[in-house]
Amino acid sequence: MIKLTMMSRLLLIALFALAKLSAQDVFTGVQRIVAVGDIHGGFTEFVTILRQAGVIDTSNKWIGGATHLVQLGDVLDRGADSRKALDLLASLEAPAKKAKGRVHALLGNHEVMNMLGDLRYVAPGEFAAFATPGSAELRNQAYDTLADQSRKSDAAYRKQWETEHPLGWVEHRQAFAPDGRYGKTFLQRKAIVKINDTLFLHAGISAKFAAMSIEEINQNTRKELKELIATGFLMDQDSPFWYRGMATDPEETLTPLVETVLKNFDVKRIVLGHTPTTGAIMPRFNGRVILADVGLAGVYNGSLVSLVIEDGKAFALHRGTKLAIPSSPDALFGYLKAAAALDPAGTKFRNYVESLGQR
Repeated sequence: MIKLTMMSRLLLIALFALAKLSAQDVFTGVQRIVAVGDIHGGFTEFVTILRQAGVIDTSNKWIGGATHLVQLGDVLDRGADSRKALDLLASLEAPAKKAKGRVHALLGNHEVMNMLGDLRYVAPGEFAAFATPGSAELRNQAYDTLADQSRKSDAAYRKQWETEHPLGWVEHRQAFAPDGRYGKTFLQRKAIVKINDTLFLHAGISAKFAAMSIEEINQNTRKELKELIATGFLMDQDSPFWYRGMATDPEETLTPLVETVLKNFDVKRIVLGHTPTTGAIMPRFNGRVILADVGLAGVYNGSLVSLVIEDGKAFALHRGTKLAIPSSPDALFGYLKAAAALDPAGTKFRNYVESLGQR
């Protein structure tokens, strides 16, 4: 039997405590939470709403104190500046923790897709952000290895191949590999987190996965992402990365499922991204489900809106103004009207609300 010295025992205890802390999925006693939906390369808009929420200053440094910032996934794709947003989130983690706050950057289906090599929605600017003076040579090497060997000398084929593999493509793929700069980070991220009485995740909880625990969901995610498994949990359309039922299905039909999920996870509300709204934080099921993907990026609505939960109460921070999120259908139109009044004339959301008033 190996005998441990007192110092060794203390070191082991410290290591176990550190491992437990790094794997923490549940947080309690948090006074203020700021949640931001899908970014999709909208770095400028992301910075704006973080400043409006008082979590970063004009130099993009953390000033949020003990606030917990939750980003609901889908930083990537569609817009050009996703890398800037990834780097900003990473830069805030240590300062937030030092100030007794946290940054919870969750995984969305687009983070999963990029790691698995599904690049259908990668914007040209995203590849360009990875390009270096050596990119042409790296691409030449990739062409020699990956191109159809029977057509390598065909000039038209090569031109098409290079169009499909722009400069920066090789570096992009390296960065999102499991051992790459961002891939390694994603392996440490969670699919779902519980803060106080609120559950945060990207898409939704379907009946198929309602019995899974938070820990099981996060463990399954990490395992499949590390092994790049594209045929299991990660890409299941009912998984927490893809399921849209809580955002789109009729409430009268889905209420039993929502109630089951709330009970199983012992929470009061569920906050989701993934399914874009017309431009506002939208409550469903009497506020028990909150949709926070407002189409932040300029490629969508450019909506400057985040969710704030303070002392257990949920608010929309709509263009810097705090509005209570209604918990009854009767109060919904008044909330939407107040939010729309904060938007410039001609926005998609304001036009939508004005059309509701004409019905």
